[in-house]
Amino acid sequence: MFHDVSALGATYSRLKPHLCMVLVQTSSALLYFITEAAFNHGMNPHVYVTYRHIVGGILVLPFAYSLERKIRPKLTLTLFMELFLCSLLGVGLTVNMYFTSLIYTSPTFVSATINTIPSLTFTLAVIFRLESVDVRDSHGLAKVVGTVISLLGVMILTLYRGQAVRSLWNSPIHLARGTFHKNWIKGSLLSVASCISWSVWFTMQGFLLKRYPAQLSLTTWVNFIGAAQSAVFTAIVLRHEPVEWSTTSFVHLGAILFGGLVSSGLNTSMLIWCTKEKGPVFATMFCPLQTLLVVVFAYFILSERLYMGSIMGGVIIIMGLYLLLWGKGGDQQVCVKPEELAHPSCDEQNGIKLKIVTIAENGT
Repeated sequence: MFHDVSALGATYSRLKPHLCMVLVQTSSALLYFITEAAFNHGMNPHVYVTYRHIVGGILVLPFAYSLERKIRPKLTLTLFMELFLCSLLGVGLTVNMYFTSLIYTSPTFVSATINTIPSLTFTLAVIFRLESVDVRDSHGLAKVVGTVISLLGVMILTLYRGQAVRSLWNSPIHLARGTFHKNWIKGSLLSVASCISWSVWFTMQGFLLKRYPAQLSLTTWVNFIGAAQSAVFTAIVLRHEPVEWSTTSFVHLGAILFGGLVSSGLNTSMLIWCTKEKGPVFATMFCPLQTLLVVVFAYFILSERLYMGSIMGGVIIIMGLYLLLWGKGGDQQVCVKPEELAHPSCDEQNGIKLKIVTIAENGT
């Protein structure tokens, strides 16, 4: 009995990052439709981003303050500037472009472009020498080809719309359409730009978490600084009327609370934790699940129009993504030194580390 419980606990610990990312992608898929409903009811997307991240910061703050007192490093000017840049890439710039692209396109389209983040993150990792590539090895070649295929899918998704797929039935649920005019080129450019910025954000976390290992505190800083950046951007650059900051609509408040509590609070915490535990590529490899869920919700529940260009581009992106992941999965093998065999494993004793040997480096 005790052995079964221990085995179950070990399995849960091993699959915990995977479960976290499934929850992140599922809630993110729901967020598309909740925010689209709020935008169609007249809510400004930049005001939404500001309020959402304020709520997320308030949610995480008490946990960060009480649980990370001993591990939270002292805040210096250099560290604050890194946090400011991380917040700009993760919230202030990226999320504003992301949700603006949503009002010009559709949830299905925007969720499909998110699949470019793993390939873009891999490309940045190669540029910054965080990832090695050997095209003479089949796995190294797969990573390069997979990246190229994913980027080809992005071009098709962005530039080719195609015919609409006929809905199978009329949905009982309908989202009211707002006054925004669909502009697929503008929305496509904003969506792709937000994916590039997000990829930089994931890559930057790999460096920042080494200097600032307090994950909940990092989530709190990203939310509050990002909200302040979004507020300045909205108030000064876009010069919106003060009336847009006040809202009493149930749809608006529901979108703010769901986005703040679930996406900005819980999801951001889980993303940062998974990035620290498994690396930035792992944290992005579940993006196709989000696309699948959005397509299912949009087409079968909401009867939203689905275009051939989105289907073709999305399929090509996913093919390239998993070719990239196959190449990365075979890039490394775990080897244990002979002198370490007599010691407990990593799960049994902290401090004992496995030696990672890159296949390409050893010529095998």
